[in-house]
Amino acid sequence: MEETAFIGSPIPGAEVGTSMRERMRVIEYRDWWLWVCAVLITLFLTAGMVSFGFPGLHMRHPELNSTPLNDTILGLVGLVLLFDIYTLYQHFQIQTVRKQLVEREELFRLITENAADMIAVVDANGKRLYNSPSYEKILGYTREDLVNTAPLDQVHPEDRDKVTKAAAEAGRTGTGTSLEYRMCHKDGTWRSVESRTSTIVRAGQVEKLVIVNRDVTERKRLEEQFRQSQKMEAVGRLSGGVAHDFNNLLGVIIGYGEIVQEGTAADSPLRSCVDEMLKAGHRASSLTRQLLAFSRQQVMDPRVLDLNAVVKDMEKMLKRLISEDIQLRTDLDPSLARIKADQSQIEQVIMNLAVNARDAMPNGGKLEITSRNFYMDDEFVRRYPYPVLVGDYVLLTVADNGIGMEPATRTRAFEPFFTTKGKGKGTGLGLATVYGVVKQSGGYIEIHSEPGAGAAFKIYLPKVEEALDSQKQTAELHESLHGTETILLVEDELSLRKLSRHLLELCGYSVLEAEQGTEALKISQECTRTIHLLLTDVVMPGMSGRVLADQLVVQRPSTRVLYMSGYTGQTVGEHGVLAEGSYFLPKPFTKEALARKVREALDGRVAAAGAD
Repeated sequence: MEETAFIGSPIPGAEVGTSMRERMRVIEYRDWWLWVCAVLITLFLTAGMVSFGFPGLHMRHPELNSTPLNDTILGLVGLVLLFDIYTLYQHFQIQTVRKQLVEREELFRLITENAADMIAVVDANGKRLYNSPSYEKILGYTREDLVNTAPLDQVHPEDRDKVTKAAAEAGRTGTGTSLEYRMCHKDGTWRSVESRTSTIVRAGQVEKLVIVNRDVTERKRLEEQFRQSQKMEAVGRLSGGVAHDFNNLLGVIIGYGEIVQEGTAADSPLRSCVDEMLKAGHRASSLTRQLLAFSRQQVMDPRVLDLNAVVKDMEKMLKRLISEDIQLRTDLDPSLARIKADQSQIEQVIMNLAVNARDAMPNGGKLEITSRNFYMDDEFVRRYPYPVLVGDYVLLTVADNGIGMEPATRTRAFEPFFTTKGKGKGTGLGLATVYGVVKQSGGYIEIHSEPGAGAAFKIYLPKVEEALDSQKQTAELHESLHGTETILLVEDELSLRKLSRHLLELCGYSVLEAEQGTEALKISQECTRTIHLLLTDVVMPGMSGRVLADQLVVQRPSTRVLYMSGYTGQTVGEHGVLAEGSYFLPKPFTKEALARKVREALDGRVAAAGAD
């Protein structure tokens, strides 16, 4: 008998299921039995009717001759009516079952035609028997396209061997398998699919394979992004921790190096050695700052800025930075909204992107910096796999017409220490620093680039409605950076504390020193003279520098506060670890930087700690 097929199936013979096949057999059995009964009863009734036309047939049975003819005829008619009623009942049952089968077949048709997964049925030889419409939705192939091709034609050449082995194993063992492989879209791109194979076994032999393919391309992409994010986060934590400890060591090296440099005559053969040592220390300090920017552990001092003004102020410097055969063009929106960020770090972002563009145009080209107001709506943010806040942004675009990037390079562009430059030509921290600054500023960055078509870096920074901040008010520095005030120095790193005390005493200050916050508060309580300045590290065991400053200023309201740190992972301001307007000295610092910042804090018009 011919087995039922899915409605719309291109080839008859696609099975719906064992229960449907059994019910069809019952229908056919009933149908045949009904027709056999009809034929037999019809023959019997016909013979009975014919017998009345031959009286000689009744002569041997007088009892029949005595039976009234009408009663006999009525009996035959009743028998016919009973058979008709039974026949109608059986046909009603058959129609009911057929209706149920049609409804069930329609249900299966709706499931297969609307399933998000691709469903295929192939025979033991690999011939296609059925392909669901999802193939056209996901891969772009029509049923005609699939009928005219072999199942392996769409499989990636590198994956065909494992697909063939999996099918052979399923045919041999009768057990389905699961695997991932790549299939070609009609447009030529490759899609990752997760495949599950089930077997249909009859008489101990695998007759058909049912294959369910699920498109997992987007999931694989998100998994890769998640792994990349975890890797970046781990590297960030590691680099931040290393940079913090390394900054303390660099501070000691640079500080004592400057002392040795001052005590070494200019014509001494050792002077050049000391100079080179200090140059190396400053280069190492620059690297640690880049690491901290990438790991988003720099101390930021965000201000309300006019981004156009920042770009204009940098134009002359950028023209000197890039080669003469590169044309710099700016297109700045005069109605640009304001942003809140650390100006020095935004300048660093622009400078790093300009350097990156210069290196991508070895034979010259064009570098364009544009600014625009931009609104991210719900539809726009849907294209990002990571959370993006809807709202108003300032869009800064730095674009070049250089060599561009391959997709693999774009994926790794923001990784620290990843560089396409030759050995000794780059640290691989430029774009990593850009990424860290933008993220720490609450913004987003994306790359648009193709090989030979240049690159465009789009930076989205949140718009603010606040008024522009004026520059921090400071008093004029003294002609000399020396002083006679009393300074309470709090630093948990012994070598750096000794160096800082030595440098401050060289500048004429009287120094009280403490290893941690509790010791500093005790010294403050016991000290009878005025403490003019608290110079404290931000991150210390037991009590942070901010907590120490808040408590000490309560005891001594006139004491100024100067923070120093290699990193805090926070910012200066309303939501930061330091109070708004705080004085801050980044590590590692030079003798001059320490003296200037101490003098600035002591001569400042507003106390920097204690109030938010």
